[in-house]
Amino acid sequence: MTRATLDTPLAGVVGDRTAKPLERAFEMRTVGDLLFHFPRRYSRRGELTPLNDLPVGEQIAVVAQVLDVRERQMQRRKGRLLEVRITDGAGSLTLTFFNQPWRGRELLPGKRGLFAGKVSEYRNQLQLQHPEYELFENRDDAPGGERLDEAAAKAWSETPVPIYPATAQVPTWTLHRAVELALDALGDVPDPLPDEIRTAEGIERLGRAFEHIHRPQHDADWRAARDSFRFREAFELQLALLDRRRRAGLESSTPRPGGASDGPLARFDAALPFELTGDQRRAGATISAELSEPHPMHRLLQGEVGSGKTLVALRAMLQVADGEGQSALLAPTEVLAAQHYRSIVEALGPKLTEELRPVLLTGRMPVAERKRVLLALVSGASRIAVGTHALLGEGVAFLDLGLIVVDEQHRFGVEQREALRQKGAQPHVLAMTATPIPRTVALTAFGDLEVSTIRELPPGRQGISTFAVPEIEMPNRAARVWARSGEDLAAGRQVYVVCPAIAPGEVEDGLESPEEPEPSSAQVGTAASSETRRLANVAETVDELRRHPAFSGVVIEGLHGGMPSDEKDRVMRGFASGAIGMLVATTVIEVGVNVPNASIMIVRDADRFGISQLHQLRGRVGRGEHAGLCLLMTTAAAGTVARERIEAVAATADGFALAEIDLELRREGDILGTAQSGGRSTLRLLRVAEHGPLIAHAREVARELLDRDPELTSAPGLAEMVARDHEAGLLDNLAKS
Repeated sequence: MTRATLDTPLAGVVGDRTAKPLERAFEMRTVGDLLFHFPRRYSRRGELTPLNDLPVGEQIAVVAQVLDVRERQMQRRKGRLLEVRITDGAGSLTLTFFNQPWRGRELLPGKRGLFAGKVSEYRNQLQLQHPEYELFENRDDAPGGERLDEAAAKAWSETPVPIYPATAQVPTWTLHRAVELALDALGDVPDPLPDEIRTAEGIERLGRAFEHIHRPQHDADWRAARDSFRFREAFELQLALLDRRRRAGLESSTPRPGGASDGPLARFDAALPFELTGDQRRAGATISAELSEPHPMHRLLQGEVGSGKTLVALRAMLQVADGEGQSALLAPTEVLAAQHYRSIVEALGPKLTEELRPVLLTGRMPVAERKRVLLALVSGASRIAVGTHALLGEGVAFLDLGLIVVDEQHRFGVEQREALRQKGAQPHVLAMTATPIPRTVALTAFGDLEVSTIRELPPGRQGISTFAVPEIEMPNRAARVWARSGEDLAAGRQVYVVCPAIAPGEVEDGLESPEEPEPSSAQVGTAASSETRRLANVAETVDELRRHPAFSGVVIEGLHGGMPSDEKDRVMRGFASGAIGMLVATTVIEVGVNVPNASIMIVRDADRFGISQLHQLRGRVGRGEHAGLCLLMTTAAAGTVARERIEAVAATADGFALAEIDLELRREGDILGTAQSGGRSTLRLLRVAEHGPLIAHAREVARELLDRDPELTSAPGLAEMVARDHEAGLLDNLAKS
């Protein structure tokens, strides 16, 4: 008989009737897909699951004992209702079955089993309607009709029972039976992990680990298997990332050494009216050295809000321009691209601007202007291009693209970044993010990039004070928000107001539609009411603020991503010049926007934003001679995760500390970008928030192996696995968070 392998189609092992639902529910196609679907937890036949805190509305699977059974005639419809109460010894849960009296002959008081279904609530009692169940006494491994001796009965009752991530159509015991069939059919499993690593790390052989995690006899079995798979996951991921970095370093690229005494960079530095910070100098020196190499740079520049990353990037562009090369800065929004363009032109000054001819390219430009920009790029007349996704278009060509700068690079997919890279001969790549990244996330999501960090802020910053404003609990403080804004406006300063929506029911392109908020104030400046209001939006907020007595005579304008390009540019120019006093916007002003006269940032429905977004938004104020004030308005109740996020931002201005808090509060799929991409999490047992030391250790083990054997000739199984992962694009999700 031919034994199954991990690549054997599932239908040939478990049958079509089981394989098809598994594929629909979990995209399982092979034996390996099934065996890598690990149990969520383990129960015991003799150990009951607590029933008091089951989540209403969610699919659950519990081990419980039948308490009593009652059958009665339904009052408002024909038929009879069977009600079965199950218990954990303290709480209870009701199972309801319509017109199925025979269930009562199975579910006898005292019987134990697994019960699965969607939790609902009826008359303050938790229940499962028509649940699936499997009684332990009906299982093949149960005692049956024979009398077991006391030791055997005790062992049977204490054997761990795997509980799998399941669906209503594919309950946990269906998965359990399928796994049993797969394990019984499985032959020897080749282990890609070299013996010396497995021995040194105390890792179980792959076949044994599958057996122990799915069919444990004792808790020690599944714990050892889980730890083995967790190390494998960390090691294999880091090996693939380091291999990708190594291969990128083998590619040839045109060196861009710069250094001309009369070149653009030297003249720019000579005209700078301030000293670079120590962090800027160190990051700049590293980037300069890598640009001079005959291999493409792949570097991530991360830093605090307002730490001067864009200046470091501009100096790199000028180094490339020293040798007549071109640079492209890719920004995620038109507002940010336009802001970068204006900042670059201002920083260069008239002479360098005329010489380098920086251009702006966006998707909504007039045709004539677009043609002029494209001609400047393909001819090499322009050495700096700033743009949005429009830079990726087929009609965009460069004479000599030497450097790509990707701002807020997590907003772009791998394919998009690659499309721009293909417009040059292996150009250098500098990715930037203003969201500080915890070390373990950097190792996992950006492990194929070298990382430079800027923590130091330029001197002269006045600092930002941040306060949570709970509208329901403290309506007077909420009213004070608008009064304080009026005072700053009267003193000649400017105010941002940020909303999570554009108009009722309309959010920015690419953003998920936010949930309805908790009941709160019906309009700006009024006390909280018991009526549920719409989510704060730009359109209604502009109208409300224009009618507010505190802002009489103040020019108030709205800004969001759905506006025409020329209109967005008009509003941003008006706010930058001071002609507009109060700007009501969506998160299009989250990063890069620099208006030194703006002193107050108000975020309405702040609980709808993540920690990094709130940190970015408050970084728009306190950029000039006036201290900044950030007011986070919320209706989230105390003790909720949403409120925790807001209070964390109010408690510290340290973006790196907030990044660690964010890592603890967010779901793994959010961290690694898989929730947005629609795919399953790339990670199975590894948790970035919990297993940082393991990830760092696995990286060192992987690095040592690649240093000894770069082509993995001594570990062909690993070489094949790495190649397969690259081909399938399994690493690509990790950089989209």
